[in-house]
Amino acid sequence: MTDRWVWSRDTIAVAMQTNPIPPTHSSLVAVGDSFTEGMSDLLPDGSYRGWADLLATRMAARTPGFRYANLAVRGKLIGQIVDEQVEVAAAMNPDVITLVGGLNDTLRPKCDMGRVRGLLTEAVERLAPSCGQLVLMRSPGRQGPVLERFRPRMEELFACVDELAERHGALVVDLYGAPSLADPRMWDVDRLHLTAEGHRRVAEAVWQTLGYEPEDGEWRTPMPATAPPGWGTRRVADARFAKQHLLPWIGRRLTGRSSGDGRPAKRPELLPYEGPA
Repeated sequence: MTDRWVWSRDTIAVAMQTNPIPPTHSSLVAVGDSFTEGMSDLLPDGSYRGWADLLATRMAARTPGFRYANLAVRGKLIGQIVDEQVEVAAAMNPDVITLVGGLNDTLRPKCDMGRVRGLLTEAVERLAPSCGQLVLMRSPGRQGPVLERFRPRMEELFACVDELAERHGALVVDLYGAPSLADPRMWDVDRLHLTAEGHRRVAEAVWQTLGYEPEDGEWRTPMPATAPPGWGTRRVADARFAKQHLLPWIGRRLTGRSSGDGRPAKRPELLPYEGPA
């Protein structure tokens, strides 16, 4: 008689933990604002790359025929994301959808957090059933007097993200809870958008959250310590920041304008992807 292996459910579980089967995703749709568009991970041609493009590049390397769409547009509020991006993303029925939105609302002088929570709930309720896996995020936050004023709103938004994820089976990437991403060196001169290194770490965080083996180091590891800039250097940087970024940003907030007004989606169709040029 030929010997036969009898696999129990527990035996299979142990085997999968010992030799985990890597996930396979054939399509990704990214929904959101400037964070997902990729600012300020600047490419030589003047366009932005960002964590979503980096993530898509990795997925494409593993899955022939991988498709990717990025509907994100800088400056979008959660209501605009719901109106302009959610239905489009849901109709694509991809394996993975990432949704990051609402943070721009919290940074407005006047913000109805009840409305923000309601719109985010609407987005999640529409997207979760239309994809294999919905991914939400607690956005990274840096220290500073400008953002400190809005921190209670941000944390209220993130609490809503956690509740919705639990209710709808979404994954949450907790970037806000990673001190490494609060390092000022992870942020561009506008102090609102991540550098290329910051985006690389976000891509790794999402990659691992989706169940892939670490590929590009431990994203939570702090950068090596360096001597802080001197007082004079900091004051010059503060003055340049206020003139070039803070005052124009405040002006747009007060007048209801956005840096993304009239700008099309970064990658509006779900098409085969091999990586940025």
